[in-house]
Amino acid sequence: MNAVTISSKYQVVIPRQIREQFNLKPGNKIMFIPYDQTLRVVVVPTIEQALGMFEGIDTDPQREKVDREL
Repeated sequence: MNAVTISSKYQVVIPRQIREQFNLKPGNKIMFIPYDQTLRVVVVPTIEQALGMFEGIDTDPQREKVDREL
């Protein structure tokens, strides 16, 4: 387990092993999600990485009838 310390500016350093395992690079985005008494860290994929993530999803937008008639 990798424990890190929060700095006085509320910053943390992601350990090298974790950065390499998840191929994290400068500029990548992550989200902090509170869940019960824990904090989950989730890597946010780029648009290119997310393409095809939900295979089989219906991407045809269902619009209101009045909008379709315009």
